[in-house]
Amino acid sequence: MKSLCHCLLALFFLTACESAKKTTSTRPPNVIFILADDLGYGELGSYGQQIIQTPNLDRMAAEGKRFTRSYSGSTVCAPSRCAFLTGKHMGHAYVRDNYEMGGWTDEEEGGQLPLDTAETTIAELLRSQGYATACIGKWGLGMADSTGNPNLHGFDYFYGYLDQKQAHNYYPTHLWENGRWDTLANAYFSPHQRLPEAADTASARTYLPFKGSDYAAESMRQKVISFIREKKDGPFFLYYASPIPHLALQVPDEELAPYAHLDTVPYPGGRGYLPHQKPRAAYAAMISRLDSDVGLIMDLLKELGLEENTLVIFTSDNGATIPGLGGVDTDFFNSHGGLRGCKTNLYEGGIRVPAIARWKGKIAEGTVSDHLTAMWDYFPTICEVSGISAKADIDGISLLPVLTGEGTQQQHENLYWEFHSGGSSQAAIWGKWKALRLNLRENPDAPIELYDLENDPAESKNVAARNPEVVAKMQQILTESRTASPVEKWNF
Repeated sequence: MKSLCHCLLALFFLTACESAKKTTSTRPPNVIFILADDLGYGELGSYGQQIIQTPNLDRMAAEGKRFTRSYSGSTVCAPSRCAFLTGKHMGHAYVRDNYEMGGWTDEEEGGQLPLDTAETTIAELLRSQGYATACIGKWGLGMADSTGNPNLHGFDYFYGYLDQKQAHNYYPTHLWENGRWDTLANAYFSPHQRLPEAADTASARTYLPFKGSDYAAESMRQKVISFIREKKDGPFFLYYASPIPHLALQVPDEELAPYAHLDTVPYPGGRGYLPHQKPRAAYAAMISRLDSDVGLIMDLLKELGLEENTLVIFTSDNGATIPGLGGVDTDFFNSHGGLRGCKTNLYEGGIRVPAIARWKGKIAEGTVSDHLTAMWDYFPTICEVSGISAKADIDGISLLPVLTGEGTQQQHENLYWEFHSGGSSQAAIWGKWKALRLNLRENPDAPIELYDLENDPAESKNVAARNPEVVAKMQQILTESRTASPVEKWNF
């Protein structure tokens, strides 16, 4: 009798497991899109980083596909996020640059140019098909009382920074949760504060005023874990827009230990960024902190049995920050991976970014692709993965064939960017060729710089004079790839 009971229990267990597996395999897949903030092309171990430890992202690359020619939507935060959410490049996007509103203090918090509700986001499409949707992290596309409220753009749940300026401090007085102020146990201090000239920069006590109790990135991490657990029966879409490693240099002290030996000179603060006693250690620890977030997510998916039904994509909104800004020594870390330029310009270091995709059983492990792709491709990719028809008025092309190795991957004829701070500039890629036009405000007929990325990825030799036919083609692409922006200052 006991033997029969054991057999019946075993049969019940196997039937339940098969039923659960069948349910998981027949429902639409979950999608987790993780967006780092200012993470450079060379700042992960799988992309050649030698100092900063990123074991979880390296594992993600080993268990999935890594892209070597992946590009951001823009070279700064807000427009790049707009490109992801709407599937449009900078010639057609509603937001084409950071457009600040309000000021730096809590009382002046005004966010950035609000995303128009006429724009259709990937979250709206997914929610219309029964997906639970969440954006956790940094938004940068409007405040709660504007048309840019994330809850008006397809997200059931939002938690994090609405205003990018507030994200210059990881110990803020508050974050936002579904349009409501969420108070944190931190005192207000301005990100423009710096150490007084007479301060003892060697003393740890000197830096205490710039620390708080509630680390914003930890609050976000907990919301991410909670959302995945709550929505495990799916399908769900999680857009985790981590603020890391965007400045200021702030990380819990206990996470500095592995890198404490890197520093000899403290950073006193300035230019809108807070001081830190160990700037190199802090920057490295922040990236390792982001890496641990990814590890927690992957481990949780495994625990919940969701690995085979969840596509995870990791990338960055633009290249690493300006060398020396905010105390970051990007040269020391080789943050740009040997590429020219950085955040705020359209050279490769400003827009070529790491990109990794993992989907157990669907994406072959340890694969590398040089397929030319950009931020606006994730919109149609997620649509196809989820069985949704993508909108016709987007610029992206689904990456599903190159991800899974099934079907024929459509290629971009060219990629296009424009950026309006610093005098306005344009860039385009056509095959192996890269063209840039700079300072268009000052000189609307600025000459084209031309680079052969195949043989000169560092953009060290302008070969425009030797290739007039290519220059003519690039001129055509740069002219025809844009439509007028409703924001007049974003028109040449």
